[in-house]
Amino acid sequence: MKKTLLFTLLSTFIFTSNITQAAEYIIDSKGAHASVNFKIQHLGYSWLTGRFDKLEGIFNYDSQNIEKSSIEMKVDVSSINSNHAERDKHLRSEDFLNTDKFPEATFKSTNVAKIEDGKFAVNGLFTLNGISKEVNIIVEKIGEGKDPWGGERAGFSGKLKILLSDFGIDSSKLGDASSFVELDIHLEGIKK
Repeated sequence: MKKTLLFTLLSTFIFTSNITQAAEYIIDSKGAHASVNFKIQHLGYSWLTGRFDKLEGIFNYDSQNIEKSSIEMKVDVSSINSNHAERDKHLRSEDFLNTDKFPEATFKSTNVAKIEDGKFAVNGLFTLNGISKEVNIIVEKIGEGKDPWGGERAGFSGKLKILLSDFGIDSSKLGDASSFVELDIHLEGIKK
């Protein structure tokens, strides 16, 4: 009976110790350790760069079972900042982002798959200007570990290239080179 009890306890310990759960992280936008930056060609002559100053979200990360990871985030598109107030006002207008009607862009993952160590394909639903499309973001893990304040953090970086017309934004006056925008996403999360 002692052998059976010992075997049961060992089996339970081994089985449960191999089960990991995704840890939930809050995106650290308050500490300015997260950003969504953009770049778009200006008439095909140069790159116009900027960022969105306000974003929030959560992600779940499980290094042992990447497919159990997920992310949800939203960006206040009215917080667009291209370092030029008049241009930003125009970008918020109905001509482009239409922020009075659609003040947020959102992303919610549908699945996460490992590509190689530290790189993942994150598929999900991206909504901008009231239009939702499935997109694929290639994500790279930057690092994870303890912070100096007793917490735990994890950081990731990703890129997304979108065709503006897919989201009802007419860029025809800007020329073919300005038909798409590239987004650089940098997220650091604090473990809950």
